[in-house]
Order: sequence, then C-alpha cells, then structure tokens
Amino acid sequence: MGLFSIGNMIIRSLFNKPATLMYPVIPRVYEEKTRGHINVDIEACVLCGICSKKCPTHAILVDRKKKEWSIARMQCIQCNCCVEYCPVNCLSMANTYTSPSTEKITDAYAKAAPEPAAKPVPEAAAPVMDAAVDVEPTV
Repeated sequence: MGLFSIGNMIIRSLFNKPATLMYPVIPRVYEEKTRGHINVDIEACVLCGICSKKCPTHAILVDRKKKEWSIARMQCIQCNCCVEYCPVNCLSMANTYTSPSTEKITDAYAKAAPEPAAKPVPEAAAPVMDAAVDVEPTV
C-alpha cells in the first residue's frame, strides 16, 4: 500500500507545476494587506512623538530639537501601531519588505528647516526740501 501512495505522488509531481516561484527571474507580487515597512512623509510630520510612544519595540525615535525622525528597521515588527495613531497621517505601511542586511541599520529623516524670510530693506528717506530754499546737497 505504501508503494502505491508514493507512486501516485511521483506521478502527480511529474505533471504539475512547481510549488515554488523562480524568485530572481519573476519578482513576487505582494497582497494589498501585506505589512512591509514604514514610510514617512517627513515634510508633513509635526514631530509630535506619538508614534515613538506607541511603538512596542521602541524602534522609532523622534527628536524635536534636532527635528529628526528615525527608525531602526530591523527592530520594527511591522505591527502598524504607529500608522494607526499618527494624528497627521504622515506614516504609511508599504507592502514590500525591508531589504535583508547583515547590519542593523537606522534610517534617519531630518525635517528641512524653513528658510528665514529676507527682511525688506527700508529705503533711505529722501530729505524734504523746501522749494523756496535753494540748498546744495553735501557729500
């Protein structure tokens, strides 16, 4: 009986497609609900720090003084808590995974400081001269 079940399995395997994908040749298509890695729109971020407080692994750090937002990619467990609690919706969950690495990499994003507005230079007030008095300007 064991030989017949093994024979059936061999015959099925000969005529079916392989169960694996040819990954380097055919890239994988991820489902829409796949939790991959966190993306941040740093210009929309208000650096409130709620994402940092809600992160269970403390992978996100927010520094208001330096205006920096950083994430330790290998420490993140893709739980989506930071995305759910972000008040301005500047965080999003991409459906591609973090690239494999042998080192623990921290991605840091700095918010661009607003350029100071140029102060208008007041024009020198022209001296008011009386039309009746003929005065030579001094140099």
